[in-house]
Amino acid sequence: MRVCVSSWTAERVTGVPEVPLWLWGAFAATVVVSLTVDLLAHRTAHVIGFKEAAVWSGLWVGLALVFAGVVFLVLGTTAGTEYTTAWLLEKSLSVDNLFVFAVIFAYFKVPRAYQHRVLFFGVMGALVFRGIFLALGVAVVSRFTAVLFAFAAILFYSTYKLIKGDEETFDPGKSLALRLLRKIVPVRDEYAGMKFFVKEAGKRVATPLLAVVATIEAADLIFAVDSVPAVLAVSDDAFIVYTSNAFAILGLRALYFMLAGLLDRFHYLNMGLAIILAFIGGKLILQASHKMISPDIPEIPSPISLAVIVVVLAASVVLSLLRPAPIPAAPAAQEEQPTPRPGTAASSPWPASDLQAGPARRDDPPDGHADHAAP
Repeated sequence: MRVCVSSWTAERVTGVPEVPLWLWGAFAATVVVSLTVDLLAHRTAHVIGFKEAAVWSGLWVGLALVFAGVVFLVLGTTAGTEYTTAWLLEKSLSVDNLFVFAVIFAYFKVPRAYQHRVLFFGVMGALVFRGIFLALGVAVVSRFTAVLFAFAAILFYSTYKLIKGDEETFDPGKSLALRLLRKIVPVRDEYAGMKFFVKEAGKRVATPLLAVVATIEAADLIFAVDSVPAVLAVSDDAFIVYTSNAFAILGLRALYFMLAGLLDRFHYLNMGLAIILAFIGGKLILQASHKMISPDIPEIPSPISLAVIVVVLAASVVLSLLRPAPIPAAPAAQEEQPTPRPGTAASSPWPASDLQAGPARRDDPPDGHADHAAP
């Protein structure tokens, strides 16, 4: 981790120069243009298949690697290696987010055609919140080196949970963001196309789609607890840590639609992530010890970190494909239940315990216009 100096115009100890203002501007312009193109390409609701998702995922990965080339050319080999390592680390840790997306979509019964819109706004929120957390993290690390030991402890605890298979399950219904949303604005029971708000009886109410976005944002805050300390182990430069996180997050939607339904096949991936987190935790311990105890304590160079992450991820995927998980036995057949009528509690996107009081509303028409309750 680089030692910060008082003069922002001087080169850091590692030889990485100050980030020029135009490079920040180029990054911001790339993100804005990319999001605009993505939004226009998906302005109409439709189900995203594997082929379309694979194309978009390839574009996002390509864009991240092109930006890595720019960082190598402008800021040097050290910065370029740190950016690539941090991007790949965040990309691998984001796989857990995909499982949570699937849980949230299933909980709220989000139509597949609306899922991209939800993730689009979820990504925009994640870019803002990650920026805040990373800025705070960089500021704290630059002033209090001892906090690196606390970050390492967080990563070791996450490693323990992954190895034990005792990860905390995310319950969308208990999300703090969802509870706060319900206190701020009434939430109707049924979707209204891709709308987040509709008017009913002259009052503005939220649709479940807004509740899903709020829940996804809450989930990202939880995952930031692991992600932020991990990426700060790679670099303490605000530009490196934020741009790498941003490009990893931007490609998360396409990765979800490409891997939806295939995640269970990579059953060794959690073990691979545990090894990576343990390695990064050890890297933090060495870095903190190098600064606070003795300069004779070695640090792990970024190229080695990058190599470890690549090898472990590749081994996890290959091993998962070579040794597939056993297929669980089919559950005993249950008595067939009658199909619920549209508009009843059973067909609502909300669980029965979360339904609002009042008569059931009619289904929304296909064009997405909401029915309005009679005044």
